Amino acid sequence: MNLLDLFSGIGGFHLGLERAGFKINSFNSEINKYANQVYKNNFKNSTYVGSVADVRGSDLPRINAITFGSPCQDFSLAGKQKGMGGERSSLILEAIRLVKECRPDFFIWENVKGTFSSNSGEDFAAILQAFTNIGGYRLEWQLLNTKWFLPQNRERVYLVGYTSNKSGGQIFPITRESNGVIKNNKINIGSARTRKYMNQAQKLEIRNDNSTNTLTSVQKDNYVLGYSRDRKGKVVSRHKKKLANTLHASSGSGNNTDQFINSIRKLTPLECERLQGFPDDWTKFGTEGLISNTQRYKMCGNAVTVDVVEAVGKQILKL
Repeated sequence: MNLLDLFSGIGGFHLGLERAGFKINSFNSEINKYANQVYKNNFKNSTYVGSVADVRGSDLPRINAITFGSPCQDFSLAGKQKGMGGERSSLILEAIRLVKECRPDFFIWENVKGTFSSNSGEDFAAILQAFTNIGGYRLEWQLLNTKWFLPQNRERVYLVGYTSNKSGGQIFPITRESNGVIKNNKINIGSARTRKYMNQAQKLEIRNDNSTNTLTSVQKDNYVLGYSRDRKGKVVSRHKKKLANTLHASSGSGNNTDQFINSIRKLTPLECERLQGFPDDWTKFGTEGLISNTQRYKMCGNAVTVDVVEAVGKQILKL
């Protein structure tokens, strides 16, 4: 399957669809040089096609699928919600153009929850109308949460368009319980042997659902409640009930760690990768060598969750 992976980041769509069962030949578009290095390092046969504004369907082979998580800052509830009037979020119009030019069998768009409410819902309605105007696609969408799969509270809109000649099924709804989706949503916490990842002054929102808050591209936002282990690596102290264990600890390798009791520390880049469903050290290296932690945090925060994409992909395969 030829995949046009727009705003491709570190390849969450590619990896998720691959895990779902698709065999992929990818053409990726991304302007962040570090993300491009990571993408190419992990998908060595991928073809880079430049900025989305410069991509033309006529220059590509037959494209079977298009994926895009267009920049979301102007839709985000944490921002000013400029919506489609914002410079970054209007890039979705380029993706819509490429859907029209390439006519893929299906496309997937991922964006923040604020997409529904941006400009009192008018922006989402306009996006739906733009896809409808292309003609020949059935549209489905749902708000999905990463915490159904992994211990991170991350709500995102997933919209899928597929050719109307497909029949016999539908993509949504996907629920915690359906189709074997709910997983053992625990991850091993990485080693934090030094005080490098500690910050006593930082406060976390109290959660009672055993999840982290949503990862962001801002390094200082990503924190985990502390824990302690004995010398054999066994967790011996957890936080009080109202301060939920943000990540579930397991004995892991049994290596000693510093004893951080009733404290807060920064998530490690490896933990951020795990919370987004990527293999360990996925972002550690690019084609030009080691990637800085600052860039690793940013790329993980901007990524789509691999496990969510996998679940959507499996539904598409059933059509």
